[in-house]
Amino acid sequence: MSQRIIIFDTTLRDGEQSLQIALNTKKKLRIALALEKLGVDVMEVGFPISSPEDFRSVQVIAKKIKNSLVCGLARCVDNDIDIAARALQVAKNFRIHIFLATSNLHIRSKLKKNFDQIVEMAVHSVKYARRYTDDVEFSCEDAGRTSINNLCRIVEATIAAGARTINIPDTVGYTTPLQFSKIITTLYERVLNIDEAVISVHCHDDLGMAVGNSVAAIQAGARQIEGTLNGIGERAGNTALEEVIMAIKVRSDLFDVHTNICHKEIYRTSKIVSKLCNMPISPNKAIVGSNAFSHSSGIHQDGMLKNRQNYEILTPESIGRMEGNSLNLTSRSGRAALKYYMRAMGYQDGDYDMDKLYNAFLKIADEKGQVFDYDLESLAFATSYEDTQDYFYLEDLNIQYSYIGGITTSIKLFCGNKTYMDTSAGINLLNAIHEVLTKITNISTVLKKCEFFIKNYDFTVFIKVNVTVEFEGRYFYGVSLSKDILESFVKSMINVLNSIRRTCQVKAKLHNELRKYN
Repeated sequence: MSQRIIIFDTTLRDGEQSLQIALNTKKKLRIALALEKLGVDVMEVGFPISSPEDFRSVQVIAKKIKNSLVCGLARCVDNDIDIAARALQVAKNFRIHIFLATSNLHIRSKLKKNFDQIVEMAVHSVKYARRYTDDVEFSCEDAGRTSINNLCRIVEATIAAGARTINIPDTVGYTTPLQFSKIITTLYERVLNIDEAVISVHCHDDLGMAVGNSVAAIQAGARQIEGTLNGIGERAGNTALEEVIMAIKVRSDLFDVHTNICHKEIYRTSKIVSKLCNMPISPNKAIVGSNAFSHSSGIHQDGMLKNRQNYEILTPESIGRMEGNSLNLTSRSGRAALKYYMRAMGYQDGDYDMDKLYNAFLKIADEKGQVFDYDLESLAFATSYEDTQDYFYLEDLNIQYSYIGGITTSIKLFCGNKTYMDTSAGINLLNAIHEVLTKITNISTVLKKCEFFIKNYDFTVFIKVNVTVEFEGRYFYGVSLSKDILESFVKSMINVLNSIRRTCQVKAKLHNELRKYN
């Protein structure tokens, strides 16, 4: 039977340290409850001595959490341990996690002591913490740069003093997986009482090897992994727990270990942490990134359509991501992806000319990057009827401000071979522009999202605007680049309206939506 890997989450302690603004107790509790639902075994919820607010949040969380073991951090200082115990004592069971630097660099430059004094302090603090709980964890800070002889000595001494978990941190992300694995292996070979404690690891990502080091430690015998959701934490961050957890699950043939994690809660918990911590997830982030299950290469897309396992070693559903995988339509996409999307929209192969569609697709993909399904539908219609020109073009935009705060927006629009102009007054420019465009085109849409980005090309500043618009239950996307922010917004909206018009023609709705011009 496989052994269990204990998942120790420190999102609320080490992860929170990296945030620009500290989390309040309410947000910390929301994250703690999500972590409990995820199934983490131990959650380190704070450093109680650090501030009254941290003490209070640890106390509140310790009182609410029932299924995960709650842990608080303390230095090897009696008062730290007293305060941690006082905050945690409302919990039925709790852990006190104490730490002390063990590398020569830290001992000499930071603590101004010798190693004998360090061992004495560690042993005393473990025994002192045992007065409050049997569950005491000791961390050898900067273990990755601690001499192996000293590391073996302090691990053996703290286990003998009563520590039931020994943490071997790569505090500054210095070691490589091979080196880190050797450290863990040596501890098992040389520490006589090693079987009386769980060996844990806490790796940082300064050289991008936190997950690799953690996985190597598991293979060497470590049975607790410490980290954070999304890998947030000091400097470059911590071990991303979702990556280690899914590596254990996907490569069960290699590790022969398991966790108690509810895997389908991973994506949801990741999103909660990202939102409450105001830490966006990189699109290419493993497991939880927006592109983790997206495929752009034509070869990959063809393989995916034939068998998902060709290019996916885990499924979106396995982490609770309900929107599933996606085939990104870019200039690298092949005909198989185009055919897949056309069929998904209800078109048969004989409804369009694939050669013309593919050529038109490559052209627009080179211009705008990613192409969406509605673009493809529009292109299919345009290539079938030799109508490749946009219907709407901006001729003129005029914004007038009055001294009492009012704004009048006027837009002149080419609509096919005719020109139309309309105005709107108000105090919200974007709403006014949207209203004028609706009046002229008679296409009623809902503006769902508008994003502005500053771009610098050859020392010239441009404003890129991305808009998301809802029309009859479907989403359409527009993008434009201009030196003027309002012009860029107008043109991005016109891009959307052209796409909607083409789609409406395909569905024989042109006469309803554009009755002004028929």
